[in-house]
Amino acid sequence: MKSAILSIGTELTRGELVNGNAAWLSERLTQAGFTVTEHLVVDDDEARIIDALARLGASVSVVVCTGGLGPTTDDLTTETVARYLGVPMRRDAASLAAIEARFARFGRVMSPSNAKQADFPEAATVLPNPVGTAPGFSVNLAKASASPECRAFFLPGVPREMQHLFQEEVLPRIADLATHTSHQIRFRTFGLPESVVGEKLAGVEAAFPGVILGYRAHFPEIEVKVLATATDAEAAATLAEQAAAVVAERLGDVIYTRGTSSIGRVVVDALTARKKTLALAESCTGGLVSSLITREHGASAAFLFGAVTYANEAKQAVLGVPAATITAHGAVSPETAAAMAEGARKVSGADYAVAITGVAGPDGGSDEKPVGTVHFAIASAEGTRTEHRLFRWPNRDMIQTIAAYTALDFVRRAVR
Repeated sequence: MKSAILSIGTELTRGELVNGNAAWLSERLTQAGFTVTEHLVVDDDEARIIDALARLGASVSVVVCTGGLGPTTDDLTTETVARYLGVPMRRDAASLAAIEARFARFGRVMSPSNAKQADFPEAATVLPNPVGTAPGFSVNLAKASASPECRAFFLPGVPREMQHLFQEEVLPRIADLATHTSHQIRFRTFGLPESVVGEKLAGVEAAFPGVILGYRAHFPEIEVKVLATATDAEAAATLAEQAAAVVAERLGDVIYTRGTSSIGRVVVDALTARKKTLALAESCTGGLVSSLITREHGASAAFLFGAVTYANEAKQAVLGVPAATITAHGAVSPETAAAMAEGARKVSGADYAVAITGVAGPDGGSDEKPVGTVHFAIASAEGTRTEHRLFRWPNRDMIQTIAAYTALDFVRRAVR
C-alpha cells in the first residue's frame, strides 16, 4: 500500500527548519505496513500546494501532510485544500470551543486570529487536538467518484502535536489499509564507520531473498535496519529474524541495542538491572556524558555523581587528583584520567567511575597531544583501566560527542 508525506512550509524550503516530521512519519508508516514512496516539500504557495495535492491524490492511497494549520496569514493549507476540492469552508463549533477553552486554562483570551483554526473544508473529518490549538482534518483527495480513494490527513507542523494526532487519530483510521507483509528489525551500533559496517554485512541480502538492509548514519552511531517482505506478516517476521541473527553475529559487540533505545538508556538499564551505580568525572566533554545519562528516566537509580572538573584546580579540589600527577604527566594523560576516576569513585561511593580528559580543540593541541587526543579511565572494585583515543574529527562538537559515546560504551561493556 503506497503512501506519501507532504510537508508544507516556506521555513522548510528555505532550510530554516530541519524536516524531522517527515522522517518520524516515514518510520511509523513503514512499521504500520505501508510503503512510503515519496517525501514532498513545498512552500506556502497556493498553486504549488494544489499541484502537490493533485499529483499525490492520483498516485498513492494515503497522504500525511504537516504544516500550514496555524493562525497566521501564511498558514494556507486548509483554505487551499478546500479550493482544490471545490468546496466551501465551514466553522466547526466544537473545535472553536476547544481552542477557547485551551486559552482559558492558561489564563488567556483567545486571539481572533486563532478562530481560523476551527475552519475546515466542507465534509472534512475533524481530528481533535488536545495538546495544541490546531486541530487536524482528513479528506478524500480523489475528486472524481470513479478515481481510487486517496485518504489525506492534515496535521499541525508542531512535532509534539503532529505525533499525538498521528498516533491517536490517523493510525486507527488507516490500519485496515496496511498490507502487513513486511517486518523490520533495527540495531543501533557504535564503534565502526558506516563503510565497515556495510562491508561486514556484504552478502546478507543475497542470502535472504526478500530482505533489504538499510543504514542510517547519525553521528557518532550507525543504525542498521533489516526489512523483510514476504507473503504475510508471520513469514516476514520469520525471515527478518533469520537475517537479523546473521547481522548480529557479524557485527557482534558494536551493536549496543536491538531496537531504538539510546546508548544512555542502555547504560542506565544495564546498571539498574545489576544494582550497580555510576559516577562521572568530565573535563573536555563538559558534562555531556552526564547529560546523556540524566535525560533518561530512572537515571537516579544508577547515577550518583557527576563533576565537570575543567580546571586543574578543580581536579585537585573536587577529585583529589595529586598536583604532582598533573605536573609530571599533564592534565591530558592516562595518569590524570586514572586519578580522576579513582577520585570520583571515592567521593561518590559508586561501583563504577569513568573519567574523560582530552583536547577537544580547535586549539590547545601539540605535536605530542594533538587536537582529538582523549584519555579515558574506568575505576571499579576490579581496579582502574585506562584507554587512549585520537579522534580525528573536524570540529570541537564532534570530538566531544564521540568522546561522550565512547565513555558510555566503556560503561556498557564493563557492566556487562
